[in-house]
Amino acid sequence: MLNWDDYKKPEEVKKVQPAIQEESVQEQIVQEDKEDFMQEHVPAEAGTRAKQAKESLELLDTKEGEEELEGLSGRVQVDDKAMINCRADLNQLVPFKYDWAWQKYLDGSANHWMPQEVNMTADIALWKSNDGLTEDERMIVMRNLGFFSTADSLVANNLVLAIYRLITNPECRQYILRQSFEEAIHTHAYQYCIESLGMDEGEIFNMYREIPSVAKKASWGLKYTKEISTPGFVTGTDETDKLLLKNLIAFYCVLEGIFFYCGFTQILSMGRRNKMTGTAEQFQYILRDESMHLNFGIDMINQIKIENPHLWDEQMRQEAAQMILEGAELEIQYAKDTMPRGILGMNAGMMEEYLQFIANRRLVQIGLEQEFEGATNPFPWMSEIMDLRKEKNFFETRVIEYQTGGALTWD
Repeated sequence: MLNWDDYKKPEEVKKVQPAIQEESVQEQIVQEDKEDFMQEHVPAEAGTRAKQAKESLELLDTKEGEEELEGLSGRVQVDDKAMINCRADLNQLVPFKYDWAWQKYLDGSANHWMPQEVNMTADIALWKSNDGLTEDERMIVMRNLGFFSTADSLVANNLVLAIYRLITNPECRQYILRQSFEEAIHTHAYQYCIESLGMDEGEIFNMYREIPSVAKKASWGLKYTKEISTPGFVTGTDETDKLLLKNLIAFYCVLEGIFFYCGFTQILSMGRRNKMTGTAEQFQYILRDESMHLNFGIDMINQIKIENPHLWDEQMRQEAAQMILEGAELEIQYAKDTMPRGILGMNAGMMEEYLQFIANRRLVQIGLEQEFEGATNPFPWMSEIMDLRKEKNFFETRVIEYQTGGALTWD
């Protein structure tokens, strides 16, 4: 018969033992510290390479580094900071001059997600079934994955090779690093969809070369990054500063602010109809990221205008408007190519008005007049996912709606 007292004894022993062992270990550590302190340690004999390294450092000429840091060694003041052509030390993050940039970095970090978190099982079954999707629906999925898989890589390359180097504010650079990582996640997401659905990867990833409506959008973006991404390009003159400003307008207002909207509307419309729900969920997460990228870019553009009003002359305003309107026209052509017939509760005519509505929005956000009087949003359900009226930037109001990754639903 079991005795409760006997049963309890081993447990009491177990409780005492760790304390005794811990005390013993602490005593041993103290003793080792005393011995180490008293003992004279002789380092190992240096080899030839270590001796060469030491000799090289003794001969190091620090003049070049001192010249690089000349004038930057003091503590940075808020007024020392500027968006472009700043000589203040870029390694000193604080004090912040642009609180909105740091807040966007924090929001972006809280926004983290990974493609593998999304279940693609239903999409795979639907894609493989003979009667799950129409040919027009299949073309929409393939064309959009073809464009976006390349577009986000183009944006990432522009960020890493040009914008990060040329923007001279550390809190903005901090967000640009976060955005670059998010662009990599987006490219990963498209690749994950393509792989999951068993698509021909060569066909999809080469659409930006082979499908005219896709190729035109990619080519349009590339022409604005070609010059400023070369290592020798620097700002500091009106001409080069305007080239950077045009690049920001091209990539934030057009690539991320117009070129994504037709495809996103098409894929999210599928999700609303319980088709390709995994792919649609990936696009919903990406759309949320891109909305924040867009707001950040517009804030940078407007801040550069404030600090350098001479750049925003009549010619620059005309060129900026022309870029946005060219982007809208390219996206309208893409809509006609991907929707030759009505599909998913929309048609090319409705999409054209939607893109005119968005183009008006982009023009106004950077201080230009609307182009398309009376253009409205023909897809009110898109406002439930990403309400354009709540797409705020710092110069209007702060972002008023934010959700963490796990909070998104299709309700």
